[in-house]
Amino acid sequence: MAATDEARGEERRPAAGERQPADGERGAARPAGRRLTRRRALLLGGGAAVAAGAAAVAAREELAYWWWRLPGNGRPRKEGEVDFAGAQWSAASPANYRQASRPDDYTVDRVVVHVVQGSFATALKVFQDPFHEASAHYVVRGDGHVAQTVRELDVAFHAGNRGYNERSVGIEHAGFVDRPESFTADMYAASARLTAGICRRYAFPADREHVVGHVEVPGTDHTDPGPHWDWDRYLALVRAELRRPAGRA
Repeated sequence: MAATDEARGEERRPAAGERQPADGERGAARPAGRRLTRRRALLLGGGAAVAAGAAAVAAREELAYWWWRLPGNGRPRKEGEVDFAGAQWSAASPANYRQASRPDDYTVDRVVVHVVQGSFATALKVFQDPFHEASAHYVVRGDGHVAQTVRELDVAFHAGNRGYNERSVGIEHAGFVDRPESFTADMYAASARLTAGICRRYAFPADREHVVGHVEVPGTDHTDPGPHWDWDRYLALVRAELRRPAGRA
C-alpha cells in the first residue's frame, strides 16, 4: 500500500476538478502542512536521539569491558592459583577461553552443570588442546576430586552461548548422561561445595534459575547433565553448604 501524502510529511495537492484555495486560504493552509512536517521531524529527531543514547550506553559498556583488559587494570592473578581450595590446577589452552576480569567487567550470576561424556582425564586432555575450542572452569571426578582449568576471572567457552559464557561458571562432571552410576555421592558432595562457594562469592541464590544444566542454555544442542542428574538432591546439598559458616570453599 502506498503511503499517504500526510504520512510522508508532504502537503496534499488538490485533485482534478477540486476547487483551488484562494491565496489567503493557501497562506492559512500551508502552515498546517509545515507544522505536520515539523512534528514529524521532531519525532524522527527524538527517535534518532533515543537510538544515539542506546548506542552511547552500549559504547560505554564495551569501553568498560576493554578497560579491565588494559595492563594494570585487571584483577591480580598468580600462576597456578585456584578459586576452590584444594583443587588441582590443570590449565586449559588459552585458545579455549577468553581472559577477562570478572566480576568487574561481566556480572557472574549462573552455574552451568555439564557432564563430560567421558572420563576426568579425557576432559583435562581436550581442554588443553587448542583445537578443541572449548573448556569449563572445573572438572569433578567420581571420587570427588576437583580440577580447575580456567580461573573464574576468565570466560570459559563451555555453554555454547556467548552471554551465558560471560555470566556463568561451568562445571564438568566425569561420566556419561545415560549411566546413573556416574553420579556418585562423592561427586555430588564435592560439586555442591564448589557451587555453594560460587553462589557465595558472587551473591546469587542456589535455585534452578541460577544453577542450570547445559541443556537449559538458550540455543544449545546438548542434553547434559541428562535425566539421571538428581537436581533436588544436588540443590539440597548446595543449600546445606551455604548454611555452614562462611569461609569454607
